[in-house]
Amino acid sequence: MRFPMRLNYDLTRYIVSNKLNKIEKYPLVLMLEPTHLCNLACSGCGRIREYADTIQEMMSLKQCLDSVDECPAPVVTITGGEPFLYPHIFQLIEKVLERGKHIYLCTNALLLEKALDSMKPHPNLVINVHMDGMEETHDRILERPGTFKIAMSAIRKAKQLGFRLCTNTTIFKETDLIEIEMLFSHLKDIGVDGFLVAPGFGYEAVGEKLFLERREIQKKFEEVFEMSKRFRFFSTPMYLRFLKGAKELDCTPWGNPTRNPRGWKAPCYLITDEHYGSFAEMMEKTQWEKYGVGKDPRCAQCMMHCGFEPTVVGEIGKSWKDIWEMFCWNLT
Repeated sequence: MRFPMRLNYDLTRYIVSNKLNKIEKYPLVLMLEPTHLCNLACSGCGRIREYADTIQEMMSLKQCLDSVDECPAPVVTITGGEPFLYPHIFQLIEKVLERGKHIYLCTNALLLEKALDSMKPHPNLVINVHMDGMEETHDRILERPGTFKIAMSAIRKAKQLGFRLCTNTTIFKETDLIEIEMLFSHLKDIGVDGFLVAPGFGYEAVGEKLFLERREIQKKFEEVFEMSKRFRFFSTPMYLRFLKGAKELDCTPWGNPTRNPRGWKAPCYLITDEHYGSFAEMMEKTQWEKYGVGKDPRCAQCMMHCGFEPTVVGEIGKSWKDIWEMFCWNLT
């Protein structure tokens, strides 16, 4: 199966429970950012610019675990910044797994190889390594020579130790998709379990020169969709059809709520209008109807997975064709 049986079971049970209880707005993935510190300063990253004045702040371990307990989402993405710069990262991973949650640990892999000595494989743990191309391209985007070789060495070690590992690739305006196919072939050969792909989002603090507009995204992802037939993508087929312009989807901004040192970030992982003191307060006070394509100009070019993959969950149940597609996709 594309995803572990336990993850499929827990997600299905959670979604069905919410529908039976007629809960309209519920989160699927908690995006937990214990720190925004990073060992890179990539031009395409909005976090280090958005939180420049507070980048030294960190959540305590208790704050992190309280946030996990507040938010009912069955999946926790531990991200940042670089999570391996967070002093309590190994305790955090352990305690979140003890709660029965599923973890996607997002890293640039510069500290991963050493960190693996302090970690153990777990059925609910997936390491997610950001890879944006082959060596020359990856090092250029991350703006540090040697990052590709460091990441590849760490990926090989993780797979040798039995960790489940996927990669996450951002598609930019100048991304060469032939090179991305070469990257995926190389990663597949060394045992990577799957691939996530998404178009870059044009943060206001970064500017637009790196990023694709909606029509450019659709053109690029026509090729990416064909690529998904040859590689084990973790991005769902409906989301990929949306990216290539063959499916209309609305954003579900509450689907992947973000908690960071400033609080619960609203309305979404990408746009910040407010930070709230609790998950319940964020859900209650955020005017969700104000956001989305055609409503807020900042959303006009956005097709990011954090807003639209949660929509896929609601859409699947509306069509037996979509249910069957998802079923077959997950079995392959």
